[in-house]
Amino acid sequence: MKTNFTPAQLADPGVAEAESILRKCVHCGFCTATCPTFALLGDELDSPRGRIYLIKEMLENDRPADAETVKHVDRCLSCLSCMTTCPSGVNYMHLVDHARAHIEKTWKRPLAERMLRGVLATVLPTRTGFRAALLAAFYAKPFAGLLKFIPGIGPKLAAMLALAPSRMAGRSAAEAPGVHGASGVRRARVALLTGCAQPVLKPGINEATIRLLTRLGVEVVVPKGEGCCGALVHHMGQDERSHAQAARNIEAWWRETREGGGAGLDAIVITASGCGTTVKDYGFMFRNDPVWKDKAAAVSALAKDVSELLVGLDLPARAPNGIVVAYHSACSMQHGQKIRTEPKILLQTAGFTVRDVPEGHLCCGSAGTYNILQPEIATRLRDRKVANIEKTAPDLIATGNIGCMTQIAGGTAIPIVHTVELLDWVHGGPLPEALDGRLPVSAAAE
Repeated sequence: MKTNFTPAQLADPGVAEAESILRKCVHCGFCTATCPTFALLGDELDSPRGRIYLIKEMLENDRPADAETVKHVDRCLSCLSCMTTCPSGVNYMHLVDHARAHIEKTWKRPLAERMLRGVLATVLPTRTGFRAALLAAFYAKPFAGLLKFIPGIGPKLAAMLALAPSRMAGRSAAEAPGVHGASGVRRARVALLTGCAQPVLKPGINEATIRLLTRLGVEVVVPKGEGCCGALVHHMGQDERSHAQAARNIEAWWRETREGGGAGLDAIVITASGCGTTVKDYGFMFRNDPVWKDKAAAVSALAKDVSELLVGLDLPARAPNGIVVAYHSACSMQHGQKIRTEPKILLQTAGFTVRDVPEGHLCCGSAGTYNILQPEIATRLRDRKVANIEKTAPDLIATGNIGCMTQIAGGTAIPIVHTVELLDWVHGGPLPEALDGRLPVSAAAE
C-alpha cells in the first residue's frame, strides 16, 4: 500500500511503525474471509482491510478521529484472525492498537460512554474493585431487563450485569504472594501470573495450575507486586495506564529472575491466553523506552502459556475415559500466540476425546470488554459459537481463556472449564467444580 507520510510525521516512532505496517498491505482481501464482524455485518469498513483504509486516512492527514472511524475501529474485536490469514505479514494488532490510542487522545465520546469506560478501566484490573463491582451487580441484576430500554448506555449496562456471576467465589490462597515448592526434585522454577479478573471469577484455575505443576516437580512463585497485565486498558487505547500496569509486572518478574537461590525463572506461566498475548508483546510495547526495553524484552521471552510449559513436561498418558471435549481455541491463543496443537495434544494424552469446533477461527465475542461495549455484535457471535460447539455433541467444553469461559457459559448449558483444570483432575487433582454431577455416569465413576 502506498503511503504519503511527511518526514515530520515519521519522526514519531508510533507513526513510523504504523507506516511500515500499512506498506505491507496489498489489498488482497484475504482478511475479509475470516473477520468475524465482516462475516456478520457484510460491511467493508467492518473488515480489517476497510479499517486499514480508515486508519491510514486518519494518520496520514494527521487529524483527530471522526465518528465513522471510531465506529468501525470500536467494532473490531482484536481477535487477530486476519493476521493468521494475511499472506503479507501485516501486523494488524500493532496498527489497530496505535489507532485506538490516537482515538483516545483525539475523540471525545459521549459523557455516559466516557463514564462507563472509566469505570471498566478502574474496576476490572483490580481484584478488590472487581469484587466490589460484582457484589453491586448481584443486587442490580433484577433490573437488567429495564436497563435495555435506556438509550445509548442502557444495553451496555444490561450486558455487564448479565455477565456477572450469580454467586461470588471466595478468596483463594493461590492469589497471595508466595512460593509453592516442587514435589521431589525441582525440575524448573516459574512465576505465575495470577491476573486480575480470573482469580475473582474462577480461582480454581490458578489453584489447579499450582497443584499440577508442583506435582510435576515445578516450583511456582507468585511474586509480590504482580497484577493486571494491562490488556484491558490497552485495548481501550489507554496507553499510559496499560504501560504502568505492565511496568509493575515487569519489575516484579525481573526481581524474581535474580532470586530463588540463584535459580532465577525458567518461565513466566500464564493461564489466560488474552493476558499471554499482551505479556509476550511487552518487548514491543517498551521498544523505545531506554529504562524498560531490555527488561521488557527479557520478560516477553520468558512468557509461556501453561499448555506450552506442560507439553515439555511429558505428562504420562492415560487410557481413554469416554468423555467428549469440544476444544474452543481462544483467538488470543490461536491467532495471538499461534498456539494451536498443544492444548489438544495434552487433552488427548490425558484420555479425552477431543473434537474441533466448526468455524473455530471465529471469535466468541468476548474480547476483553467488547461484550460490554458492543453487546449486540458480541451476543450474535456468542450464539453462533455456541451453535457450532453444540454440533459436536460434547460432554463439556475446554478452553484456555477466562473471557471465553464467561462469554460462552452465558449461551449454553454445557459445562465449560479451563484446560488445566481437566489436566489437574486426570493427574490426581479434584474434579473441577463446574463438572460436579454433570459428567456421564461411567466417566464420573473413573
